Amino acid sequence: MRILLIYDIVSDKARTKVADLCLDYALQRIQYSAFMGELSRTRIEELVLKVGRTLHGHEYDVQVIPICATDWAARRLLVSRPKPAPKVDDDDGWN
Repeated sequence: MRILLIYDIVSDKARTKVADLCLDYALQRIQYSAFMGELSRTRIEELVLKVGRTLHGHEYDVQVIPICATDWAARRLLVSRPKPAPKVDDDDGWN
């Protein structure tokens, strides 16, 4: 099943742990607080339980949103990447 997992977590330490969990489950980071990917229902439930245990006692909002194949295929991506800096010639002629 394709999912979108988004979160707002106050604690930096807890937020980092949740991000690491998402990466452990092979989810792709698409924004600082958003991951997407494909997991079985069992793996989703497992991830949700681990995230819940990780965040116990913290202030948070985590949403796991299933996305059907039709909606997934219809998504539109707008991405801008910075251009690489021009190469600087370090040769100043003073060899």
